[in-house]
Amino acid sequence: MTEKHTHKRGQLVRFDSLDDMAPAEPLSPAFKALTDDETERRAANDPDAGAIPPGFWITARPVEAENKEQITLRLDPDVLRHFRGTGKGYQSRINAVLRSYVQAKEKAG
Repeated sequence: MTEKHTHKRGQLVRFDSLDDMAPAEPLSPAFKALTDDETERRAANDPDAGAIPPGFWITARPVEAENKEQITLRLDPDVLRHFRGTGKGYQSRINAVLRSYVQAKEKAG
């Protein structure tokens, strides 16, 4: 069995293997009763479902997330106050700003 990683707040659990995950709960009777045609109709009308081009799943491959590197970074107090004031996820927003800067520099050559 591989190791199970739990986020420090206990909200995120990562498994090293799908075999380590508990089996999913069975579908409710209402979902079991759906025909393939009804499932297709619901999927086609789902506003959150994007258009998947034909053949996409034939060549699709999983992409592993790039690990972030933990560092110590000194920021001006007002800059840090601004980002912290934007709420949860402020470190990701700082990363996005830095990424945008790097991309602009690379584009400029």
